[in-house]
Amino acid sequence: MSIYQHYRPEEHEFVDRVLHWKSEVLERYSPRLTDFLDPREQEIVKTIVGNDTEVRLSLWGGSSFSERKRALIYPDYFDAQNEDFQLVCYDIQYPAKFSTIEHRDVLGALMNIGVKRGKYGDILISGDRVQFICATEIAGFIELNLTKVGKTGIQLHTIQEDELIEVKTEYNEKSGTVSSLRLDVVVAEVYNLSRAKASPLIQQGRVKLNHKIVDHVSTEMMEGDELSVRGFGRSKLIAIEGTTKKEKWRIRYGLLK
Repeated sequence: MSIYQHYRPEEHEFVDRVLHWKSEVLERYSPRLTDFLDPREQEIVKTIVGNDTEVRLSLWGGSSFSERKRALIYPDYFDAQNEDFQLVCYDIQYPAKFSTIEHRDVLGALMNIGVKRGKYGDILISGDRVQFICATEIAGFIELNLTKVGKTGIQLHTIQEDELIEVKTEYNEKSGTVSSLRLDVVVAEVYNLSRAKASPLIQQGRVKLNHKIVDHVSTEMMEGDELSVRGFGRSKLIAIEGTTKKEKWRIRYGLLK
């Protein structure tokens, strides 16, 4: 039985990476720290490494409520601590009376200076407070180059992990039935749309599945998948609860509050 049958074809490359990390730890008998992983990547690492008796796994992104986390894969002799995840937390200081900074603005500013997405974690915003977490190895570069977010001049201040804004992800849960687990069918159910309206949203690149744009309407969804539909919000396929007598899938899903 192939390990790949449990994952989508587009996930096979990441599965190979995880298998390589695991082998590396076993061969070198030393820890391996990854870049920041999105929730779906974390689930894949957990399924491949999490139950192994020869290596251990810890995930940390700066706080208990972090969405994006680094994975530390290590041999049994190693005692993992939060500092081993090599994180730096920043508070962005800016003239809040005259400017507004949104999540996408920070994302764009980091991309514009050439920082790869895997090198920084959550971007936290509450009112006019803006924070983000990055990998220690890229912190010096960010401090030198991130001087503006959009047209707004900023200053970065290092903060401790216990000073991070607490952002909780809460969902309004609902249940429903779908004829299949195709992306267009599930999007239509979750967002109360017809398939005729759901399909173009996917084809136009307005739908993200596990933080990545997917434009194939026939993509099969899996339990734990996260959706983001531009203009409609975020959701999660919490559980697939079997089939009805009419051979429809019973699903439980949540819309972000």
